[in-house]
Amino acid sequence: MKICTSMFFFLFLIGGCEPNSSQNDSGIGSDEGELGSVCDETSELSCVDELILDLSLQDDSFSDGSVSNTSADDGFVTLVDATAGGYNNAANNPWVYIQFTEEGARKLEIDDEEALTSMDWDMALRRYIIRLNGGNSGPSCVGAVTFFEQNFEDIDSIPEGLTFVQDTYYTQDCTIINDSSGLPNSPQVVLSSWWEYPGCVATTGYPHLIQLADGSVIKMVVDSYYGEGQDECNDSGQMGGDSAMITMRWKMLD
Repeated sequence: MKICTSMFFFLFLIGGCEPNSSQNDSGIGSDEGELGSVCDETSELSCVDELILDLSLQDDSFSDGSVSNTSADDGFVTLVDATAGGYNNAANNPWVYIQFTEEGARKLEIDDEEALTSMDWDMALRRYIIRLNGGNSGPSCVGAVTFFEQNFEDIDSIPEGLTFVQDTYYTQDCTIINDSSGLPNSPQVVLSSWWEYPGCVATTGYPHLIQLADGSVIKMVVDSYYGEGQDECNDSGQMGGDSAMITMRWKMLD
């Protein structure tokens, strides 16, 4: 089993903005092996001014993007409209903020700058970038781990001693660390490995475990970015249609 943690630890060690103690990377469970709360209050963010500029965060504006859920295999298939007015207009539109619940993923009516002081949201989406509420992305402590050699269906429990990593994409002098896509202002978020860019946004199928602030863990995989033509993109690099209509499968683990 290959788990994606070392790359993010490396980025942190070479100069990621240091979160305060309540935002540190966290393991799972208590001494008895039960899941327990990771954090219960917000932490002050580093590099806030840079974050607002680099990610084009909006004030006093809510995303129009819809969020819908379908029950599937004791979990959910969630469709998020992360189009944000299209690629050329995305910088002028807010992110979609969601909270994972036992009834499905719930969209929150919260603006980008308000989200910088809120623990209510778990994940934010706009176009191909998926941020988690922790580290440089938010004041909570949501973190994740990616599995490179497992399928979504194969994961039915939380590996013992697993460490969840939060978004850390700023150096100590608040210079953004971009991912390998070559696209501008595309930070190296923990969930970056859900996609690759052979000329279109291709899904990798890598599953992720995401730990929420209350200690609960979900498994998640992004199945499609395009409303149509995802298979063609994955197979030949041909761009699909209805981009940023993100479909993900997820399930809460015991």
